Amino acid sequence: METPRTDAEVGGNRPQRPRSSVPSFLFISFMLFMLTSHNGDEFLARHQYQDALHSLEYQLSNYTTWANGHPSNFTVPDRDPVISPLLDTFQVKEVALNPMEDSYYSNVTGFVHGNTDFFNITPPALAMNTELSWRHLAETYMADVNVTEAVERIGDWNWTASNKVALSVVEKKPVAYVNYTVPSNIALVHGRIELRDVNTAEEFRLDFEGVHFLSNGSIYGFAEPPGRHIDIRLLPSLVPEGMRSETSKIIAPELESRINRLKNLIDAGIIDQEGSGSDEPPRSTCPFTFYAQMHPTGVPEHLMNDLEDEIQEPTGIWTVDPPKLSMTGILLSKECGLLFKVKDTEGLRSRTFFRKVTTYAGVTGLAYLVLLILFSRQAERSRTPSGVLRVSRWTFLAQSTIDSVSFAGHITFAILAEGRPSLSLIVPAFLACILFIQEAQFAGLIHQIQAPEDAAPIPEQTASNPQPAAVVAPSLTPYPANATAAPATPPTNPPATTSPSGPTAPIPTTPTPTPTTTPPSFFAFFIQHIRTDPQARLWVMLFIFLTLVVRVILSPTLSMIFVAVTYSSIWLPQIARSARRGRNSGLSREYILGTSLCRLYCALYFLACPKNVLEIEPRSWSYLLAVFVSFQALVLILQDYLGPSFFLPQQYVTVKTYDYHPSMSLPDPESPDQSLGDCAICMDAIFVDSSLRRRSKSIDEKDGWDTRSEGSTAPRRKSKGAESLLHAMQMGVNTTNARKPYSLAPCHHLFHTECLERWLAIKNICPQCRRPLPPL
Repeated sequence: METPRTDAEVGGNRPQRPRSSVPSFLFISFMLFMLTSHNGDEFLARHQYQDALHSLEYQLSNYTTWANGHPSNFTVPDRDPVISPLLDTFQVKEVALNPMEDSYYSNVTGFVHGNTDFFNITPPALAMNTELSWRHLAETYMADVNVTEAVERIGDWNWTASNKVALSVVEKKPVAYVNYTVPSNIALVHGRIELRDVNTAEEFRLDFEGVHFLSNGSIYGFAEPPGRHIDIRLLPSLVPEGMRSETSKIIAPELESRINRLKNLIDAGIIDQEGSGSDEPPRSTCPFTFYAQMHPTGVPEHLMNDLEDEIQEPTGIWTVDPPKLSMTGILLSKECGLLFKVKDTEGLRSRTFFRKVTTYAGVTGLAYLVLLILFSRQAERSRTPSGVLRVSRWTFLAQSTIDSVSFAGHITFAILAEGRPSLSLIVPAFLACILFIQEAQFAGLIHQIQAPEDAAPIPEQTASNPQPAAVVAPSLTPYPANATAAPATPPTNPPATTSPSGPTAPIPTTPTPTPTTTPPSFFAFFIQHIRTDPQARLWVMLFIFLTLVVRVILSPTLSMIFVAVTYSSIWLPQIARSARRGRNSGLSREYILGTSLCRLYCALYFLACPKNVLEIEPRSWSYLLAVFVSFQALVLILQDYLGPSFFLPQQYVTVKTYDYHPSMSLPDPESPDQSLGDCAICMDAIFVDSSLRRRSKSIDEKDGWDTRSEGSTAPRRKSKGAESLLHAMQMGVNTTNARKPYSLAPCHHLFHTECLERWLAIKNICPQCRRPLPPL
């Protein structure tokens, strides 16, 4: 009878299936995605460039035909006659100035922030609001508006809560061409206008195109939601009648300049895929017109010209201090019945802003350099096995998370800033990246060494549940008593069974079929691979971490929550570990204080400074955060002097630590040798100071009995007053956990406390008898 083959024989000739690698699969997929995913976007962007080029050429042809007085399908509408009295009502009107005494800013390139007042000027809202002095002007202006279409255009944006406005504009002089005469007292401005919702901190962006009259400081322009085209040919319809001719002269040169620039981009193959459009629809489709009037600077015109020349091309000459840049204006949407009054504005020129960014980058880079030096010194001190067991990995992990977000934020800021300021922002970003890597590696080292602390012990097998013994069938022929039992081998065929009637035939056995296992699903295989492969687990954790970092940077609310949580947890894990383990942290005071100060500077600059580079509004809770972090640092330092659990009641102390400072019999004060003995490490004498004698005397009198009473040998009770309260406070501080100059090991070897601390930072054994020592 053929015996069945064993599993080894069956699988001996089977080829081994190679183990697939999920990290390799993810890496190859990522590379293929990066190489092929943008082909479709680039194709669409190129077609959009071609369409935009044809549209600009068509606009230029129609506009030049109309400007030359020939028949055309384009015309510039007249200005609404209600606009002028409406602007006068909101004080948006030019003021004649004496150039020898006053002037306007000749270049508004920069950033302007201000407040807004919202007005609903739809006919139903104006009918109910009888307190507006200019209601009749608004009713005339909105007479022919379809209210139903206005409601559809408004969208889901909360206009009533938008009481903050920010303008970011760039001004440029019109390009002069041979066939065009360009006026010198007018400039084009473009940029964006952002309305901020104070409840959700969200921003609604409007693209802006307009003109700036240098002589009177007036600004007129169109503002449209992203994705909606702004026709600059209609700019003459916004300006007063006397400025209409000059405005119309700069339209054709600007269209010609844009056509040439677009042709050069297409010929060079430079396709801006991100600037070609957005997939998300705008929150609203309301178009706006913007009217603004700059405020006089109070500086003569020739001094303002010198200041502008120095800002554009610095030479080091003396100029006046830059005056305040402010304006008043209205943001008006006739199609939606919305009006915003822009007030309380304050601007910052781009050059001044770039200098501010450079100063911030220098100070922040210095702070991160100090953090990097402090961490390097502390890591070198705590890199021993004893030092690693003292520190908490969560403390360094929280700080590495802060530095990773700081690195990503500075890189994003550098990309948005462009130009020379972006180079200065690379410095803090680079230092933050280095610090993030070093802290993450150190946190990983701590985790590897401290991992056995969290491992669950393996339960021992008890006799109450004995394992069943293997049952061996007895042989038919018994062995002699003095014979040695042969090893039992499993029979190839089962023995024949017997019965009272006689022997029966042996029971045939059938070979056990090899079980067929179905291959696991991809999801089950992926989960199993992550659980067993550390490299795959690292890639997945890195992906989740980077996704979280990107979400934190892009969301203002998540940024505030992230700062509050991470900064509140800088020292808390270390305090908890020191109290739980019954030993100090091993962190130096310079590291604790320096790290706390540098971290608080980086946080308070954005949370408490009203004029930071990102214009983030101050948060009132930022000072509470600073106090809480400072309190953590103080507690962490006091743990080295008063004991790791000094702030906990005695019943909550979980670790009973060994007392290295027991009460010892002090030498006689009149004895010439005032030492407790020699240190087993440095071999120098351990001398007794006066504070130790006073402490010993307090311990002898801890029951409140004065043994030095005059005129009597019997002790008497001390008075209960201020001295008793002070005595109790001293006894509470001078406990066995307090630091003393001597340390007595369990093996009864005596050391200087400082010598033993330095020794235990390297090894946890007695330097004389090599016995294990508890933490100091």
